[in-house]
Amino acid sequence: MENKRTMGAGEFKAKCLKVLDEVLETRKPIVITKHGKPVATVSPYVAAGDIPIGCMKAGVTVLGDIVAPSGDEWDAERKT
Repeated sequence: MENKRTMGAGEFKAKCLKVLDEVLETRKPIVITKHGKPVATVSPYVAAGDIPIGCMKAGVTVLGDIVAPSGDEWDAERKT
């Protein structure tokens, strides 16, 4: 699981308030597991206005011209 901290549900139940404080301080999510399988993620709250414009800029790659026609012929009424 991508270097995310994990915690069993029983441990989370016992330390819930402490875990919430940790997530608030570190701003890093914690995956809660049950029998070794992920069931939930405790992540920091992000208000809609807190997401910066362009935050996905580095995560998106445009390959080629996304506006021009592709040149492929297709039939919109074709049934498959």
